[in-house]
Amino acid sequence: MADPTSREIESSELGARLQAARKAARIKQEDAALAINVARTTITAIEKGDRRVQASELVVLAQLYGKSLNELVRAGVSSKPFAVQLRASLPANSPALETLEAYFAEFQSLAQDYAQLELLCKSPLPMRYPAERSVTGRVDVEELAEDVANTERDRLGLGDGPIHRLRDVLEREVGLRIFCMELPSNISGMFIFDGELGGCIAANAKHAIERIRNSIAHEYAHFLTSRLHPSIDEHSRYERVPEQERFAHAFAPAFLMPPMGLRRRFNQIKDASGAFKISDLVSLADYYGTSIESLTRRLESLKLLKRGTWESVSIKGLRVSEARDYLQLHAPSDSNDLLPPRFTVLASNAFEEGQITEGQFARFIRRDVFEARRIHQAYRAEIARSGRMLSDTEVGYSTSNTREIEG
Repeated sequence: MADPTSREIESSELGARLQAARKAARIKQEDAALAINVARTTITAIEKGDRRVQASELVVLAQLYGKSLNELVRAGVSSKPFAVQLRASLPANSPALETLEAYFAEFQSLAQDYAQLELLCKSPLPMRYPAERSVTGRVDVEELAEDVANTERDRLGLGDGPIHRLRDVLEREVGLRIFCMELPSNISGMFIFDGELGGCIAANAKHAIERIRNSIAHEYAHFLTSRLHPSIDEHSRYERVPEQERFAHAFAPAFLMPPMGLRRRFNQIKDASGAFKISDLVSLADYYGTSIESLTRRLESLKLLKRGTWESVSIKGLRVSEARDYLQLHAPSDSNDLLPPRFTVLASNAFEEGQITEGQFARFIRRDVFEARRIHQAYRAEIARSGRMLSDTEVGYSTSNTREIEG
């Protein structure tokens, strides 16, 4: 049997990929060692690149981890382990470290798979990155956040209205890879910049859509100001919040709720009814795709509502879901799907063109074979309807309809 690795990649790179695949599959080193009949220390040596994996061992490990040989040995997409970089962003004694290891590996696997699909389909993600802004030493971080948010909205042509489909806008217009993963409840999101893969964000899919949008904007702030420093947004982590975090906290609402548009909308509502009611808070939060708390605190910071309004409203026991149902409001247009639509279209194109097998297609889109087959059948029906293959820009949205700007 020929060695399937064929020196396509170095032992260290193959070892890193095997380690990432093992952790993503949540398999212990002991179990991997048992599968190929070696000691656990041998698995450690393989993953470090100190001992080259044998062809027969690689076949068994690929099956165990749910990967194809091609996925493990393919050339073209490589990057440093996310785990090493993200681990460094947390205190050495953080209890979250052990829990997050598998998530780090899956985050990297998602980003690498996305880039690999782009290579297969010859459709790279345009990376329109702005120059990095410095936060260090700023006297008024909150004022800087307002300025950067305004500058970035201008650069992206977003006007002063709400940003619908925020995730898609940042993918299309900036070139970020954004996934919604089921992270531990105390983690809102993660950000990392990789030389091969670019800017990558993971938001917590377990959270409400409004909170996910805020988390994406928060991580985007880290991309704009501290690109080479990975970030994990862990609740109640800091006793004293550093400048970078203060900036990100201020940037998210400023980016999602620009002051000029928010003031205009607020005054329109107030002038129409003579007062600004709790039901108006619910409707306005729905309009901007933010939580009622975030909107209320934003209105307080702009001095449109008096300080302490949110505490007063929350004490009264506002039932947000009931209020939304009563007003017949709907969730924001973003989704908490694991994969961005473009990812699935690229995988479907690669499968349709015979570049990947059905099993590989299922692994790429993180579904079982039967569900993947159903998804691809729906995709083929769309091809038949349109008479051609879909491009990666035809995924149910376009640049034009992601910019539904007020006024």
